Amino acid sequence: MKKSLIALAVLSAVAGAAQAQSSVTVYGLVDMGLQRQEIGATRANGATPATASSTTTALDSGNQSGSRLGFKGSEDLGGGLKANFKLEMGVFADTGASQGGKTFGRQSYVGLSGDFGAVNFGRQYTPMFIAVDSFDPFSTGMTSGTAGSSTSTFGAAAYFEPNVVGPRKDNSVTYSTNDLGGFTANLMYGMGNETPGNNQSGRYLSMSAAYTAGPLFLTGVYSDSQAASGKFATRSSLFAATYDFSVVKLAGAYSYIKDEGTTLVALKRDVYSIGATVPVGAAGNFLVNYITTKNKNHEIADADASQAAIGYTHSLSKRTNIYTSYSYDRNGMGANFGSADSTPTFHPVAGGATIKMFNVGIRHMF
Repeated sequence: MKKSLIALAVLSAVAGAAQAQSSVTVYGLVDMGLQRQEIGATRANGATPATASSTTTALDSGNQSGSRLGFKGSEDLGGGLKANFKLEMGVFADTGASQGGKTFGRQSYVGLSGDFGAVNFGRQYTPMFIAVDSFDPFSTGMTSGTAGSSTSTFGAAAYFEPNVVGPRKDNSVTYSTNDLGGFTANLMYGMGNETPGNNQSGRYLSMSAAYTAGPLFLTGVYSDSQAASGKFATRSSLFAATYDFSVVKLAGAYSYIKDEGTTLVALKRDVYSIGATVPVGAAGNFLVNYITTKNKNHEIADADASQAAIGYTHSLSKRTNIYTSYSYDRNGMGANFGSADSTPTFHPVAGGATIKMFNVGIRHMF
């Protein structure tokens, strides 16, 4: 009897230790808000607008942040080595549907981490999107959306993230360094469409670096994405910085994008952004941002665009906040920036459109 009790105690201790070495967390976010959007069209040299004006009022999910349900975990393999995974699904909380028709369309990856950094395999955020999210005062939300399309906002990424790339890549391999005295770096290689006989179809390569020193944050990114044919490419580079003065946090960014597309006329543009986050008391933040994109290829006429946005967020607790914002986008007749929906089509409006968007909502994290 005594030996049995000792054996049972040993087994219980081993089981407890094994359980302590592994962990799985269930987490999520529900964001819901009212959105009112007016889409019109500018006139070029007295020309008739490209489309008639329209107004949409909708209850949308994911205005500040996409609503989601996720599972993440890790297992301690010993010697500082860990196995990690994340499965995150996007949810249209206003209808209960899944985002983009994918079960785990936001992220789904598995990998290893240790003293060498981390290597992950699966569907993951691109280094470019991560960089834009780091400096955009609106954190790639609240602006640049399409009312009525549920998870609809895309923030500054609607200007900085090329259409053919998107915020996530399937079939991707990433390597991330650990924090090296404030310096971090990321590398992503996307296998693309995995088309037999055409390894370049949808292939994606990107690298980024960031440096943090107290209130200063710097980041730079380069990306190269091949089209489905494998014959055309979109290449972009970005440099951004933020500095927190306590009373105000300033952010600025510049990007050069060359999109060869599927025609002989390549899109070349410079994108500039300047913004600020101003704390209001202990719980509030006033947000402001201005983005402009300048056409560099004069074979494409009247292709400049800009966005001005203001907003406010107020925390009711550590997990719940309310928000509101207003953004105004103006496009030349050869541009259609400032709109984004829940499909890979980030700019579904016609060229020359003006877009006014107002929203007010609540976000709860768990």
